[in-house]
Amino acid sequence: MKSVLKLATLVIVLTMGYSVSAQTTSKRDFNNYRQPDQRGVNVFEAPKDTITMFDELYVRIGGSFALQYQALDNENSGVTPLSEVGSNFNLATANLDLDVALYDGVSMHLRTYLSSRHHHEPYVKGGYFQIDKLDFIKEGFMEDLMKHTTIKIGHMENNYGDAHFRRSDNAQALYNPFVGNLIMDSFTTEVGAEVYYTADNGLFGMVGFTNGKLNQSTTVSNGTTGGAAFLAKVGYDKQINDDFRFRLTGSLYNTGYAPNVYLYSADRAGSRYYSIMQDATATSDNFRSGRFDPGFKNQITAIMINPFVKYGGLEVFGTIEVTSGKALSEADRRDANQYAGEVIYRFGEKENVYLGGRYNTVSAELASGDDVSVDRFQLGAGWFMTKNVLMKAEYVSQSYNDYPTGDLLEEGKFDGVILEAVISF
Repeated sequence: MKSVLKLATLVIVLTMGYSVSAQTTSKRDFNNYRQPDQRGVNVFEAPKDTITMFDELYVRIGGSFALQYQALDNENSGVTPLSEVGSNFNLATANLDLDVALYDGVSMHLRTYLSSRHHHEPYVKGGYFQIDKLDFIKEGFMEDLMKHTTIKIGHMENNYGDAHFRRSDNAQALYNPFVGNLIMDSFTTEVGAEVYYTADNGLFGMVGFTNGKLNQSTTVSNGTTGGAAFLAKVGYDKQINDDFRFRLTGSLYNTGYAPNVYLYSADRAGSRYYSIMQDATATSDNFRSGRFDPGFKNQITAIMINPFVKYGGLEVFGTIEVTSGKALSEADRRDANQYAGEVIYRFGEKENVYLGGRYNTVSAELASGDDVSVDRFQLGAGWFMTKNVLMKAEYVSQSYNDYPTGDLLEEGKFDGVILEAVISF
């Protein structure tokens, strides 16, 4: 841990000159970049800029910090005792972000979790190389095509669905109007590439491939070092007039075979609902508490449809997700479906205060053959004290239905209130 901290300190020192320079000009507003503050709310894929501000290589140092006060209770049938939970502060989480303009139309992003629920020590989440121009080959090379095209390559957060743009990513919780993410929290970081094309009329599309692996290895298993995942997204996103914006996307994540499918369990940062539904005899933290993973270990096909409508201060965002998959040891594929809808209303000239609600439900067939469901209701409120500082509160109630007798989640339920403070810059 000490060596990692020393390395992080060295990086900060070496790049401080660039950072100071960037903060005294408009360079902190990167090209083709989602702002990490309130300006990034309701931004999905990074906007495609037509004007560049590039002068020379420079580094933007950013980061985020989040802290919650949790007051939740949990219960189940009592056959398998639950760990008792009380009210107190959770472990504070922090991110370090490095964004580097390498050349005109060429940039790099790197995010490091300095502290998270699952890893208290710093570790790299992932990063990518982004190309918006090909002038490094020849000035003006394929200029007309690249006005609409973006290429991303890296070990990075893959663009499946729109829900991952509104989720909390460890300490970067400023985009999320609530405290918790979805029950089936789709998020994974795999080595791959994505190519985007955005038309002038609001239509856009993306295709991508990854090696289907969260943990990289060259070890042979089942006669191969791994499979592959195919990603695709098509959508329409248009600001119809000053008050009305409409967006609709459909996404696909599909593997033929993968050593381990992590689409719903790759987030090592952990759930926001600490110590919830934990076995009383457990000796370690279930950092995914409150989430549901259908357990499609080696094959998965997942489709997500996301409508988004914003009219004035009122916004509606939905998730319709249909998935199927299995482990190699299973004869047949199983299904898991998720539906979520949220309504937010933002007040004030700068929309710096909001109220909202979300209903989220999952139904799935377990590997045991049992059909179960999980339901969650959330009420949220937030106040942007500045564009970089957000205070929010959430009431959450989640119930587990039809789990078999003796299961930890039989007649399971948790509810209560969480307060969260977020800083992001």
